[in-house]
Formats: sequence, structure tokens, C-alpha cells
Amino acid sequence: MDSPQAIDVEKRACILQEVHAVDNVGICPSRSSVTSSPVVHSPHCPTPRFSPDTDASVEDEHVPPDGGWRAWSQVLATHLINAMSWGYAASFGVYQLYYVDTLGLPSAQVSWVGSCQVFLTFGACAFSGRLADAGYARQTVIAGCCFAVLGAYTTSFCSEYWQIFLAQGVCTGIGLGIIFAPAISVASSYFNKNRSLALSVAATGTSLGGLVFPSTVQYLIPRVGFRWAARSAALVSLAICAGACALLRPCIPGRKTGSLIEWAAFKEPPYSLFAAASFLNFYGIYFGQFYINSFARNIMGFSSLESVNLLLLSNAVGIPVRPIVGLLANDYLGPINVFIMATASVGIMLFAWTGITTRTSMYIFSAFFGVAVSSNQGTFVPSLASLTKDPQKMGTRFGMVETLCSFATLAGPPTAGALIDRSGGQYVSAQIWGGSIMIAAALTVVASRIAATGWKWKVMI
Repeated sequence: MDSPQAIDVEKRACILQEVHAVDNVGICPSRSSVTSSPVVHSPHCPTPRFSPDTDASVEDEHVPPDGGWRAWSQVLATHLINAMSWGYAASFGVYQLYYVDTLGLPSAQVSWVGSCQVFLTFGACAFSGRLADAGYARQTVIAGCCFAVLGAYTTSFCSEYWQIFLAQGVCTGIGLGIIFAPAISVASSYFNKNRSLALSVAATGTSLGGLVFPSTVQYLIPRVGFRWAARSAALVSLAICAGACALLRPCIPGRKTGSLIEWAAFKEPPYSLFAAASFLNFYGIYFGQFYINSFARNIMGFSSLESVNLLLLSNAVGIPVRPIVGLLANDYLGPINVFIMATASVGIMLFAWTGITTRTSMYIFSAFFGVAVSSNQGTFVPSLASLTKDPQKMGTRFGMVETLCSFATLAGPPTAGALIDRSGGQYVSAQIWGGSIMIAAALTVVASRIAATGWKWKVMI
């Protein structure tokens, strides 16, 4: 007969064996990892909580660490990816000034380069998101970074429209789209309780990149010429991409089976309504971001360089705003609730734009519009992530909505441009159109929220 001391020691050994697989700081545990070590059968050992006969769906349940260096390093990697994806895209206004003023290309023709770049950045997300879910997130990001840096570098050699379109519009656009969705998917998988805060901090990279790339190109063109300015931007891109690729580490095993599009997701009313709201959101929001510069030049009398400063101001205010709204969404209100208010605030700002008549008010408007847009974009990804419970489907479901939004981004600015042209160069009709679209988007998000929680307004979601 075993002594009580021996029994106690054996029980402790069994408990240590059970928790050994998850006692690893910074690594995402799963239920299956608990049973990875062989089980020593003893009459004194308690029944294992997760036996080999446990249902696979429970056995493979993902338990995110919600903190630690490994988790927050993925936020840093996604921060860098956002800086590349949307920061480089934000610099197109500076490139456009050079193409129109120096190369003499038509403004309407050049705008299609920027539209194509943004369209492909969104449009490639369904493909890259599914690859991320299959377990190829890091490989996909590396491939996308190669495309993005190659496009940024070859832009420096371009002097004809078709060359610019292929290099900056197509090659760079595909690269930016390939890297975006996998990074979001990986960062999301490391967090549960703190997901909204983590993704909002990662989204701060958009504002930081929106400062670095435009200011770099704007500063260098008159000093070293366009070619070396573009090459410098490509060098910055290379450094950002190298850092992101070095840090990015997927957390969960890949889901090899499954289609490119999960059609069943659209049968979920909260998800399908949010997808519709996302389409409206991106249909209207890029009007303001694309046309603030031209409004400042054509209506307010700003110089080209002064109009670029408005863009930098809008991006700068987003650096502190995104973490703040992320904290509100994470701890107090919920991401969808904050996203509703942020989307409505963008609509209100577009309506308020109709009253801008002085240079001072233009700067004030740019700052407040930057706050509204940063709040909107800082809570969009956490809101969409909150509607996906299975982390192995995060990339696919995120990519589906982003691909849908690609058509909105392609159609939105030309629609606004057509309204401006029909109004003889006046912006009022386009401003009212943009504000109405954003309010409609906010109301559609409200419908998605009701579909998810009913009429319980005090629920954090």
C-alpha cells in the first residue's frame, strides 16, 4: 500500500503533466496541446480533462494568450503592415501632383492609378485571407512584400502613363492587398478580451505611414528629383516590410479544407448586414480623403504643397485617436457601438464641409475630419472580427468583406467626381451625397447590431 506522501507526489506529477503543454509564455495554447504529452495512468491520477476521445472541435479549441511579448509583437508586425498598405497609398496624392504638373498627364487619367491601387489592395484580400487561414500567412506576406517593394521601386523609372499604371497601380496594389488580410488574421488570433485594443493599436500604423510616405516624397522631389524620391520611398517600404516579416508568426494551425468564399457567412444576418454597411462606408469615405486636396486648391486657393499639408494633418491626428477609440471599444462600449458613432460622425463632417469658407476653417475641418475617419477605420477591423467566432475563419471572412468593399472604393471617388463636374466644379452636391452615404452606412451597422443582440442597447458588442 502506497503511503499518503507518495500518493500526494504522484497526484502533483499528474497535474503538472496536464498543464505542461500550456505553460509556455508567449505561445498560443490549444486544447489539443494539453494532450500532446503521454498520459501516465495511475489509480491516483484524476480523469484527464481532455482525453484523446474528446470531440475534435473541443480538442482544437483555440485559447489566445491575450498578452505577452509574442502577442504584442504581432500587433507591431500588423502595425508595420498597415503603415505599408495604407501609408504608401496615402502618398499617391504627392505622386499625382508630379504626374500632372511635371509629366503633363491628365488629372482624371492619373486618378485611375490611385483608384486601381486601392481597388486591388481591397480586392486581393479574399485570396490572401484564405491563404492565411490555410496556414500560409507568413509566406503570403513575404510574397506580397516583394510585389509591393518591386512596384514602389520600378515607379522611379516610369515616365509614361502605362508604365505608372502597371508599376504603381497594379504591381504595388496587388502587393499591398496580399499583405493586409493575413496580418489582420494573425494579430486577431492572439487576442480575445483585448482584441479591439490590439487591432486599434495596429491600425495606428495607417496614420503613421500616412505621415512618413507623403512627407518623404514631398520633401525629396524638389531636392533630389522624382526618381530618387521614389527610390527612397521604396527603401522605406523595404525596411518596413523586412521588420514585419521578421516579427510575424501565425498562432494557430492552418485550415487546409474549405472554399475561397464561405457563402454560409452571408446567411448570418449580423455578418451580411455588416458587409452591406462596409460597402456603403467605403463607397462614401474615400470621397473626403481623395478630394480634400483638390477642394483646397480649386475652391480655397491653397497651393499644391499647402493642400498636401492638409492630408498630413488629417493623418497626424489619427495617431493618438486610434488607440483611444480602441480602448473605448475594448473596455467600455464595444467595437460595433463605437463604429456606429464613428461612421455617423464622418457623415456629419461631410455635411459640415459645405460650410467651409476660410483657410482657417479648412485646417480645422481637416483635423476634425481626420479624427472622424481615424475613429471609423480604427474600429472597422475590430467590429468585423467580433462577428467571427472561429479564429481559423478570420482571414476568409475578413477577406470576403474587404473584396466586396474593393468595388465600393473603385466606384466612390468617380461618383463624387461626376457630381462635381455636373455642378460646374462646385462640391456641395458631392458633399451632401457623401454625408448621406455615410449616415446610411451607420444605420445599416445599427441594423447589424440589432440582428446580433436584439433591442438590448446596453450590450457591449
